[in-house]
Amino acid sequence: MAQSQLQMVADWERQKEQKLVQDFQLAQQFYQDNKQKLAGLENYRLDYLREAQLRAKQGVGSVIFGQHQQFIGKLDKACEMQMHAVNQAVRVADQRRMQWLAQQRKRKAVEMLLDKQHKAKQKREDKQEQIMLDELSLQKFMRK
Repeated sequence: MAQSQLQMVADWERQKEQKLVQDFQLAQQFYQDNKQKLAGLENYRLDYLREAQLRAKQGVGSVIFGQHQQFIGKLDKACEMQMHAVNQAVRVADQRRMQWLAQQRKRKAVEMLLDKQHKAKQKREDKQEQIMLDELSLQKFMRK
C-alpha cells in the first residue's frame, strides 16, 4: 500500500518537474527573443544615425534635423525599454531554473526513498524464500 502511494508521489513529482522544465525552456526562449529584439533595435538605431549623418552632410533644414534627433530619441527610449525587458527575462529565467532544480532534488529524494523501499522489500522476499528453501531441505533430510 505505502509502496503504491509513494509511487504515485514519485509520478506526481516527475510531472511537476517536467512542467517546470517546460516553464524554464519557455523563459529561456522569451529571453532569447527579447535579446534579438534589442539587437535589432540597436542595429536599426545605428543605421538610422548613419543615414541622418549622411543627410546632415548633404545639408538639411533645421526642422528635418530636429525630426531626426527626435526620432533617434524615441529609438533610444525603445532600446532602453527593451533592455529592461531583457533584464526582466533574465531574472524570470533564473527563477524558473532555480524552481526546476529544487523540484529535481525533490523528485530524486522521493525516487531514492522508493528505491530504498523496493530494496528492503526485495531483501524481505529473498529472506522469506531462503527460509522456505531451508525448511524444504530440512524436511527432505528428515524423510531420509
